[in-house]
Amino acid sequence: MDNRAAAEGGRHVRIAIIGTGFAGVGAAIRLRQTGYSDFVVFERAEDVGGVWRDNTYPGCACDVESHLYAFSFVPNPGWSRTHARQPEILAYLRDCAARFGVLPHVAFGHDVEDARYDESSHRWRLRTNRGIWTADIVVVGTGVLNEPAMPDLPGLETFSGVVFHSSRWDHRTELSGKHVVVIGNGASAVQFVPEIAPLVAALTIIQRSAAWVLPHRDRAITDRHMQVCARLPWVASVWRQWLYLRRELLVPVIRHALGGSALERVALRYLAQVVRDPDLRTRLTPTFRMGCKRILVSSRYLQTLTQRHVRVVTGPVREVRGQRVVTTDGVEHAADVLILATGFATTDLPIARRIHGRIGRTLRETWAGRPQAFQGTTVHGFPNLFLLLGPNTYLAHSSVLLMLERQIDLLLAALRYFEQHSVTAMEPRAETQADYVRRVDAASARTAWTAGGCMSWYLDDTGRNAVLWPGAVRGFRRATRFRPADYAFTRDSGTGAEPR
Repeated sequence: MDNRAAAEGGRHVRIAIIGTGFAGVGAAIRLRQTGYSDFVVFERAEDVGGVWRDNTYPGCACDVESHLYAFSFVPNPGWSRTHARQPEILAYLRDCAARFGVLPHVAFGHDVEDARYDESSHRWRLRTNRGIWTADIVVVGTGVLNEPAMPDLPGLETFSGVVFHSSRWDHRTELSGKHVVVIGNGASAVQFVPEIAPLVAALTIIQRSAAWVLPHRDRAITDRHMQVCARLPWVASVWRQWLYLRRELLVPVIRHALGGSALERVALRYLAQVVRDPDLRTRLTPTFRMGCKRILVSSRYLQTLTQRHVRVVTGPVREVRGQRVVTTDGVEHAADVLILATGFATTDLPIARRIHGRIGRTLRETWAGRPQAFQGTTVHGFPNLFLLLGPNTYLAHSSVLLMLERQIDLLLAALRYFEQHSVTAMEPRAETQADYVRRVDAASARTAWTAGGCMSWYLDDTGRNAVLWPGAVRGFRRATRFRPADYAFTRDSGTGAEPR
């Protein structure tokens, strides 16, 4: 044990990783593959998996192709469906963690309650619910889809039935014969609504606005296909590359509101084929351009909404009164069970309140409602902190794991530089980060996400796109390269030094 860490009653490690979702597990695998062993992965739960462990609602699945939603360095020829479902994705993550020796590094049941950078020692001091640790480098792998966004509904605490968020599904609650009200119509709702509809006596979906829905292409993968991918890995690799290129072609269509018109016609034609009732079809017709919000894919959701015992209500909720949900038009909707499909806290991350930088300010205070980072990974004022899937790294068109792997490469490049140049601390220069954010914002301007008053979970408190990368994956790869000139370094002598 390090003497300084022992003096604080804790333990020291070279690298501390927070979270065991794809980000944390992926970083840990690559660290081991490149020879690093002095690291710990903090996980507040008792199992790995991140969002794929927590989200167990009926029908939970990925809307990106399975062969693309996997690590490039851990291909899985055995996917059973073109778009894997939650149990299979979780099993894949568990297998990755076990097969590549990650589990011995995981501190399960450790919730990081506070992380503070000590400029005198150039180390992070982390307080968990089980004790104190110190680390030279902290890698945050919690992402932005891990904390449920709970709506502020007057009277919610008085609801006498069962209430839960879709990402924390209450499997003890029997839905058969119940009156169920679902608040929200996003990516989770379109998956679980068709699953629970046959069980309930009545189902009411309350939406703020209609969403764009495209038919899903999910299908079972044949045994023959799996056998070929297992015996000839290059076939699976070529298939993955084809999926990647095909999705890259979607960028101009989704990025620009005008470019989305072709997909809008497909969605409207699909809506007209499925929903014959003109009044319901009107309520299900979006009033914003495609791409503004997340595009939903389902071949069952719209069909479910046409059933007699299912109602769709448009408009915000005013209050909860007893066992009734009251919308702003004054109509009361009876509910035995209330399911909150209200998404996640994507721009006001709880972890940002726990991380204190060089001058003691939290990441949340530093961002002040505008999350931003250099290359979506490092932040000025927070030395030796790496955010995986940080600001402007999510995608509207493809697998976010493609972005994650590039960030992990950036982390490994920084670690190599640390060792080769006796570096103890590193952070992006203020002007470098500001210039990068300006370029990202310029690329986001006049896109479907920011133009025309579009409001979505991609935008922060100021209306800035703080979540999505505004371009193709290949553009992020070009923009995310480790260049020493972009950073300020502190070396073993304790004095700042310009990179050579």
